[in-house]
Amino acid sequence: MRRKVGYCGLILVILFTYSEQSKKQNVAQGTDCSDIKGKNPQAFSGVYWIQPNGVRAPFKVYCEMRADGSWTVFQKRSGPQMKFNRVWAAYKNGFGSHTKDHWLGLRKIFALTKDKTKKWTLRVDLWDHEGNTAFAEYTHFKLGNEKSGFKLHVRKFNGTAGDAIRGVYKGIDQNGFGFSTIDKDNDGCQPCIFGDIALEECAASEGGGWWFSRCGSASLHGDYHPAGDHIGWASGLHWDSWKTSAPYSLKATRMMVKPVV
Repeated sequence: MRRKVGYCGLILVILFTYSEQSKKQNVAQGTDCSDIKGKNPQAFSGVYWIQPNGVRAPFKVYCEMRADGSWTVFQKRSGPQMKFNRVWAAYKNGFGSHTKDHWLGLRKIFALTKDKTKKWTLRVDLWDHEGNTAFAEYTHFKLGNEKSGFKLHVRKFNGTAGDAIRGVYKGIDQNGFGFSTIDKDNDGCQPCIFGDIALEECAASEGGGWWFSRCGSASLHGDYHPAGDHIGWASGLHWDSWKTSAPYSLKATRMMVKPVV
């Protein structure tokens, strides 16, 4: 016996079928997550194919559809399963699962944010081990090309986590620096002096890859330290303008962007 499908149910079936067909056929559903939401107001959070303007082939991203906008997620960490202590090629191309912990890839982030018709807002969400959350938002977010080391560009800050990218003390502003990994040095140390320690490469002590300066107070790709073992580590998930009393490694992080036309 056939059952009647209501109007809302029919819409959901159509949306689900379209989404699944697009995923299978590698068909772009929009230029970014905000564009997808604009074309389909009923779109829900999940994995979609996007093709930014000027990009030859579509690629997959996780879209976080929220009340404050439709965000394209490019970083997520929530535990020790996915290792972030990787070399330049991995950070350039991306790694991990879009529905779990992952890094989208510097090339894709650059391709997404180079569209000069849009201005991008970066949002960084942070969770600590005591159940607290905080966020940092930056206007005019974009990356330089690979020749520049995918140099970081941000402007105005807003949020509850503090402006760790520009630093908690003078001289460690990470804005304007290229991305560094253990095998690719684009930081500002020549060397950096910390007490009686001279450091040539920030990635060697901070871990993972990041836009280091001298070396900086924001770094979310170091070693993961679980609750009870998350205090005092030089390597870790640091946002020092929020957690200022001691080196504090966070429980979870997420980074994502949305366009402001």
